[in-house]
Amino acid sequence: MAVDATVWVREFAASVAEHEEELTALDAAIGDADHGGNMRRGMVAAVAALDESGITDPGEVCKQTAMVLIRTIGGASGPLYGTFFLRCAGALGSGSEIAEFAKAFRAGVDGVVARGKAELGDKTMVDALTPAADALEEQVTAGASAAAALDAAVRAAEAGRDGTTALLARKGRASYLGERSVGHQDPGATSAALLVRAAREAVR
Repeated sequence: MAVDATVWVREFAASVAEHEEELTALDAAIGDADHGGNMRRGMVAAVAALDESGITDPGEVCKQTAMVLIRTIGGASGPLYGTFFLRCAGALGSGSEIAEFAKAFRAGVDGVVARGKAELGDKTMVDALTPAADALEEQVTAGASAAAALDAAVRAAEAGRDGTTALLARKGRASYLGERSVGHQDPGATSAALLVRAAREAVR
């Protein structure tokens, strides 16, 4: 089984649209209240670009998605998600088997870390993405199927997302709040968990 990159982007777009109000509400508590709207706008544009171009090569799908997100999403999310997909594209090539996908996903996460200068525990999307990458690699090494590996990645991402509630924000706009950032789930980690779940839905 493989991860279909086109389905991944489409599933992520659908999930962002479904959870737009939640993402906005989370961002209203510790940010600019625009994460939901920004992400929806970017993903709508990404899907439209896929429809127009008709490309299906996994690497090219991720590269085009990256360019669209960088161009259309405001704030930090555009460059970060754009970097994620761009790094994925470079590592994915034309294949999409789970071992290659795991390597590409890790490359994407490393790109986000490098771009955002965030670490695990900083209360950012990294808190969902890094555990997901770890779980994915562990499962692939153990010989798990794509579905099982991504099930583990989803659980890890969502646990990481939930764990951000208790954290003190050390990066981004939320860090300006200091102690007041504690007690709020991070919107970036929330959308990142949706990204991981979308990959699970894209296993074909």
